[in-house]
Amino acid sequence: MEPRVPVQKRSREKVDRALRAADDLLEREGLAALTLPRVADEAGVSVGALYQYLPDREAIVAALSANYYARLEARMSKLVEQLLADPVPDPVAEVVAAMVQMYRDQTATRALRAGLQGAGQLAMAREHKSRMVDMVHTLLRGYGMPDSAVAARAMFFAADEIMHEAFAEQESGDEALIAELETMLRAYLAGS
Repeated sequence: MEPRVPVQKRSREKVDRALRAADDLLEREGLAALTLPRVADEAGVSVGALYQYLPDREAIVAALSANYYARLEARMSKLVEQLLADPVPDPVAEVVAAMVQMYRDQTATRALRAGLQGAGQLAMAREHKSRMVDMVHTLLRGYGMPDSAVAARAMFFAADEIMHEAFAEQESGDEALIAELETMLRAYLAGS
């Protein structure tokens, strides 16, 4: 069953409340807590009111993931815009610092990565990563660096995986690993 998108304001508000509740549950109890009955109870709405929009864990995870990706992309887009309008000597440090802050601000969403199992969710993740790569590519071009979509892709995927690892066991992030990421990215850019 493909979940419907709420049209009425009241329904959108219920789904939004349910997704906030799901995010809170995810942070407190982890991915296993994301069941429709638990989310509905936490949000103070009936299961029936949510079923057509968030029928199961996969739909809840997909909706949380979409929200997370949208926030991350909006933050990256704003950062790229700022860095292109007002260049800084070390854009690598700016981008990495922004991503570290996003991870720190969104502790619950890190658990979503483990929940991205369905084909639709994997496709959503790939689309998100493609948009992020495009933003990195725009930033590289704006800073007069080699106009290489492949370089942007390599940098993003390396940084993405290292950031996930840096926050895998430490809620505030492994500072040494994050510093090494910055060093690696600068060295890669210097060699390009």
